[in-house]
Amino acid sequence: MIQSMTGYGKSEVQLASRKISIEIKSLNSKNLDINARFPVLYKEKEIEVRKWLSKELQRGKIDLSFYIESSGEETSTRINTGVVEGYLTQLEGIRKETDVLSIAMRLPDVLKTEREELDESEWQMIEGGIAKAIVQLNDFRSSEGSQLKLDFELRISLLQEKLARVIEIDPIRLDAVRTRLDKAIQEIQVNVDENRFEQELIYYLEKFDITEEKVRLNNHLDYFIESLNQSDSNGKKLGFISQEIGREINTIGSKANFAPMQKVVVEMKDELEKIKEQLLNVL
Repeated sequence: MIQSMTGYGKSEVQLASRKISIEIKSLNSKNLDINARFPVLYKEKEIEVRKWLSKELQRGKIDLSFYIESSGEETSTRINTGVVEGYLTQLEGIRKETDVLSIAMRLPDVLKTEREELDESEWQMIEGGIAKAIVQLNDFRSSEGSQLKLDFELRISLLQEKLARVIEIDPIRLDAVRTRLDKAIQEIQVNVDENRFEQELIYYLEKFDITEEKVRLNNHLDYFIESLNQSDSNGKKLGFISQEIGREINTIGSKANFAPMQKVVVEMKDELEKIKEQLLNVL
């Protein structure tokens, strides 16, 4: 089952002194591109989480964000009382009538930040939140993928219908080419060797023969549907198949030399472009 590269997952983890919201967003990209914004406290886990995301999400532009909301009285920032008392002593000796405390609190080194140590039990809860967000994102991708699959099936069925139209037109096209050549010979009013003319006509018609292209195009369309129904999502493989489909359509167009068939070829190219645009979003 194919998956889209577009997805979104979110979870919340309530710890003793803070609430952490975890968001993972995914957009289409040729390769895997992870942008992770880790809080300082959890920075040491970044490489581990990146490997985890690489394994689970495989491909796409991934954004991982943490939003921390303090929900307790604990804080890592402390007032450096020794520094404040020193400032107050100096300021009181200078200006008695001034609110020296408000001045002292704005001076350097009054606040100090104490480095917190990572709590492994808390991190296990955060890991659970990340796992939940990944599951949500993959569910989102699968839902988007099912819609893409329906669209691909529609486009391929339209291409198959247009290929059937090409097969139907082909004998008429060859008769038209033969008639056009006969008329050209008659207009120049020259005597020609019938056997030689027939040989040249066969050679000429072989140059415009599209039998192989019709067979290969039909096989590529069947293979696209077969790959679409496989258990894994392989957007690159489907992209390669679409390139082969395009190659056969282009060859039919270059050999057509017949307006009704060329019109069908243009319609086929239009449907194929829609497929290629959507394939950019497939994992």
